Amino acid sequence: MAEIVDNIHQLLDPILGSLGLTLWELSFQRQGPSWLLRIYIDRENGGVTLADCESVSRDLSAALDVEDIISQAYTLEVSSPGLDRTLTKPEHFERFAGNTIKIKTYKPIDGQKVFRGKLLGRGENSVRIEQDKGGPLEIPLIDIAKASLEVDF
Repeated sequence: MAEIVDNIHQLLDPILGSLGLTLWELSFQRQGPSWLLRIYIDRENGGVTLADCESVSRDLSAALDVEDIISQAYTLEVSSPGLDRTLTKPEHFERFAGNTIKIKTYKPIDGQKVFRGKLLGRGENSVRIEQDKGGPLEIPLIDIAKASLEVDF
């Protein structure tokens, strides 16, 4: 499975680069009787359009057909990570410093498992937030079950 994902990355990187896009997240997992290849794309400045998703889907589908690296039946899904995107990589936390985020932890920290506040930044193995209620807090990356941007309207 890891080899398939690595091969997909190799096909996808030049496609995204040619369109001025970056890979936000990629997953390839069993979905019922078939498989789902889900690609989230992003652009540093300006966001992702439907045309971007269509271009990546078309170009990647063609490349996957030629290279024939996936032997299972699968569905390809290409989309934007959205405004309330999940933060999964260290660089995500760096890029969105200053934004409001919500973090859920695997285990309680001071009796609490859900935190909301301004993302102050990332340390080597942790994330720092200024909580809406309670002041600054440092949360080890290993303890984060889910982190996502909060949209303020």
